[in-house]
Amino acid sequence: MLKQNMTDYLNEFIQQNPSDIKLYQEEKAYAIKHNLLPDSTEVVVEDTTSRFDTAYLERCEKETIALIIVETPMFLKEKIDHLKTHSREFLYVESPFFNRLGVDALSMEVDDVFGTYTALFGLKMKKKYEDALKDYLNEHLTDERGKFSVAFSGEDGLWNMNLAVNYIEGFHEDMTLLDAYELVYSFIFQMVATIEETT
Repeated sequence: MLKQNMTDYLNEFIQQNPSDIKLYQEEKAYAIKHNLLPDSTEVVVEDTTSRFDTAYLERCEKETIALIIVETPMFLKEKIDHLKTHSREFLYVESPFFNRLGVDALSMEVDDVFGTYTALFGLKMKKKYEDALKDYLNEHLTDERGKFSVAFSGEDGLWNMNLAVNYIEGFHEDMTLLDAYELVYSFIFQMVATIEETT
């Protein structure tokens, strides 16, 4: 899925601009590893701070899922502890970059039980990858308590995922929401790529 989505994206981009292409570091490394770029293509590495410049954001109430306010991407410059000081809220973000990973959108909130920052999303991946998915999460999330929960929905054909962001390597309490979303994006990208390559 990731390989096909990346191939489609790159082919479309190259048709419009065959001489150079702008990619983020993960996408560039993936494209090179899988020989998805023509030899003549120059790759310009984008600064990750721009990845969510066109994202759609909503702040919503946890209990009712009611919309509080639609925010601009500038809101992502807030510190992640906004989610602790507004613990009855969650932040919902849509981005075309998530779509390439097979993720519809990604919400972030503070878990009421464990007090961790939690990323919630649906991941389009076949049920047969269950063992590989859980093995990856167990290996790459650093704590034992409440680090993730996953459940497959046959009706939707996707995994409902909850990941404790605190246990992803690189997390720190001083990061911004943008940093946290970038960290989670990178984690999901590497997870999907690894599972597709090794199963």
